[in-house]
Amino acid sequence: MSRGGVFLGVDVGTGSARAGLFDEKGKLLGSASSPIQMWKEKDCIEQSSTDIWLAVCAAVKSACSLASVAAEDVVGLGFAATCSLVAVDADGSPVSVSWSGDARRNIIVWMDHRAVDQADRINARNSPVLQYCGGGVSPEMQAPKLLWVKENLQESWSMVCRWMDLSDWLAYRATGDDTRSLCTTVCKWTYLGHAHMGQWKEADSRDMEACGWDEVFWEEIGLGELVEGNRAKIGRSVAFPGHPLGSGLTPAAAKELGLLPGTPVGTSLIDAHAGGVGVMESVPDAESKADLSDEEAICRRMVLVCGTSTCHMAVSKNKLFIPGVWGPFWSAMVPEYWLTEGGQSATGALLDYIVENHVAAPLLANHAASQSVSIFELMNKLLSSMSHEQNMPFLSALSQDTHVLPDFHGNRSPVADPKSKGVICGLTLDTSEKHLALLYLATIQGIAYGTRHIVEHCNAHGHKIDTLLACGGLAKNSLYIQEHADIIGCPIILPRENESVLLGASILGAVAAKKFSGVRDAMKSLNAAGKVVHPSSDPRVKKYHDAKYQIFRSLYEQQLSHRSTMVQALQ
Repeated sequence: MSRGGVFLGVDVGTGSARAGLFDEKGKLLGSASSPIQMWKEKDCIEQSSTDIWLAVCAAVKSACSLASVAAEDVVGLGFAATCSLVAVDADGSPVSVSWSGDARRNIIVWMDHRAVDQADRINARNSPVLQYCGGGVSPEMQAPKLLWVKENLQESWSMVCRWMDLSDWLAYRATGDDTRSLCTTVCKWTYLGHAHMGQWKEADSRDMEACGWDEVFWEEIGLGELVEGNRAKIGRSVAFPGHPLGSGLTPAAAKELGLLPGTPVGTSLIDAHAGGVGVMESVPDAESKADLSDEEAICRRMVLVCGTSTCHMAVSKNKLFIPGVWGPFWSAMVPEYWLTEGGQSATGALLDYIVENHVAAPLLANHAASQSVSIFELMNKLLSSMSHEQNMPFLSALSQDTHVLPDFHGNRSPVADPKSKGVICGLTLDTSEKHLALLYLATIQGIAYGTRHIVEHCNAHGHKIDTLLACGGLAKNSLYIQEHADIIGCPIILPRENESVLLGASILGAVAAKKFSGVRDAMKSLNAAGKVVHPSSDPRVKKYHDAKYQIFRSLYEQQLSHRSTMVQALQ
């Protein structure tokens, strides 16, 4: 199998569209990004598919130009994106999902929480499909959002011909083939991917008739019309990630992207899952376990895809039902493995919020700009000097009086409580830069305790996770990664290439172009390890974090007690 050529990955995140080009060894040749527009009004967060496609085209052209890659060098293309919900009519034109009626606003963004009530009502039915998403749907999944549109925007509801996950829509826009991915449908639409187990293997690579929809579920929740007409509105056929779609790029899409018509396009992934594909085989020889088979070894790993939010991805050969954690999802990331998906809805977004809402932020931002470093790098330096000045036994001990529960956008896993609120314990009247640095440290620790809670919960329900891999923007922050290693007690492997999500997306293109026999084969060739961060060997650090972790766990229990007290008071 000749593996020459360049693989292109496109990722549409929350705030930008990015494109990256990789060679046959998984080395990044060049990348570029282009911002995308977002509208926010209370719990409603919306985007425009027209705007996103223009941003994708701009990013692809810029990346090719920066990397000096010609259109004919690109042998395959894959898309990844947030699990936002796209509405289009019979012509593929946008249909508004906004109270404003603005037709541009045809995407409900993944983090939109307008459908909390709808999610509660769906979960109250205890449908059998819900056991495959941790026991209940999240308001961030598609069924509650669809129900919200039907109940609130009847005109739009009647106009929509296709409801699509954003990454599926991108692939459809590029190829004209509306085959859906097992990743998006299984993870966000309650599609039962294991309906295909024993029927198809990844090597068969074809689009499969969508036999995994539970029609009774859709009828029970009041959305029966979506499964009428051979389920045309939500997906008639599905395929493994990386399956080649249609005849590749259509002439029109190729022209817009600056690529060649017919360039193979792989069935897509959600962005976090692309991060998993881009990093999960990045294990250096020194960290690999000689006594384990390949199949066992990959099941000991969890990937943290750390961006605006964090997704915690682990795979297993057997299905594991874990209360409050999404899954088990068959073939939703690594084909023919079951995926467990934990998550925290606000991590990078929470750190930004903590910093931007502190009175010392403008001053610190000016200092950072004058030193040509990020505000986070400057705070990391500041914390190091504070630790020395105060004769701390170790840097983490600076936060001994400050405790953060990071549920500022609810708790996705493992308590699955979208109504959970954030807590900061230990505030004073201090408004200095040092105080902001301290709050930032305590917030990082709160996020890491949340990840420890997820890892412990998964291991208590059948996983054997002992190694973490991290990618995404926050993985570039050395303090963030070291605190996670110390708090969870596992080594954290960082990938050689910073752009793991783009690499994962490009793997879909490489598989679609038949350069590899399948996704796992491509991962083994194109994933590569970089630095390994080990937990501190100082027993005092472990003792400190064990104590803070207990306080962290108690903050949620106290919140439940407070909530109950206030409900009773208002009865």
